[in-house]
Amino acid sequence: MSTAVFPTPIRLVKADSSLLLEDRLAVEEPLEIRLEYGPEASRVRKSISITMRTPGHDPELACGFLFTEGLLAERAEMLRVEPCGPSGNVTRVDLSPDLPVDLARLERHFYTSSSCGVCGKASIDALRIQSRFPVASQGLCVTPSLIHSLPAALRSSQEVFESTGGLHASALFSLEGKLLSLREDVGRHNALDKVIGAAFLAGELPLSNCILLVSGRASFELVQKAAMAGISVFAAVGAPSSLAVELARECGMTLLGFVRDQRFNIYSGEERVKL
Repeated sequence: MSTAVFPTPIRLVKADSSLLLEDRLAVEEPLEIRLEYGPEASRVRKSISITMRTPGHDPELACGFLFTEGLLAERAEMLRVEPCGPSGNVTRVDLSPDLPVDLARLERHFYTSSSCGVCGKASIDALRIQSRFPVASQGLCVTPSLIHSLPAALRSSQEVFESTGGLHASALFSLEGKLLSLREDVGRHNALDKVIGAAFLAGELPLSNCILLVSGRASFELVQKAAMAGISVFAAVGAPSSLAVELARECGMTLLGFVRDQRFNIYSGEERVKL
């Protein structure tokens, strides 16, 4: 059984009868992300974040987090990423000795919860991190029929969700609707960091020719992370927040909400949808 799944006995009650069953829950455990940085002669090791996540793809999560927070710009700035400690719940990222590190970028992330990465951040201005990959302004167009096909493709590939019903998912699709990458996690922002982290490690950024679909709502932080990766089309099964729409419009991203049951709303970037 996957390490992302936790079996537990339960009693199921229906009407006036009950029976003992085994349920399967999505695993939620803390992950500490540590940095090693500085000149060769005076390396510094520092814990920079603790997030509650579903185990699996931890190096991708750590790299995706550091990239979307603006501490890493490209793969060459990182020497290695590896688990450390006996628990397996610590991942260390070693940075190049000549890379300047601005830890002030992380002051909004003293603690990141699995359910809402935006809570507790220092200020709204600190959230508006500039991307080194501008959202593509031309040459990308998707059809409604393609968008309508994505939720079913996402759901059919959510292996852990199928067992537990308790995970968020982020997935990248090609402009032809082919599933390129999918990650699941109890934290919606962790799932997206894993997807972006995988692309970062593979040298596949920017993701300007991909469609992002998330299984829940479109929050401000998810739109910000997508913008950092150069994603032009962001689709969500759920609703966007007002601030997510504002940011998508500012950076020229196409933002689609309520993508399900053969319908969706266009909140920004209508020019990329072939109507």
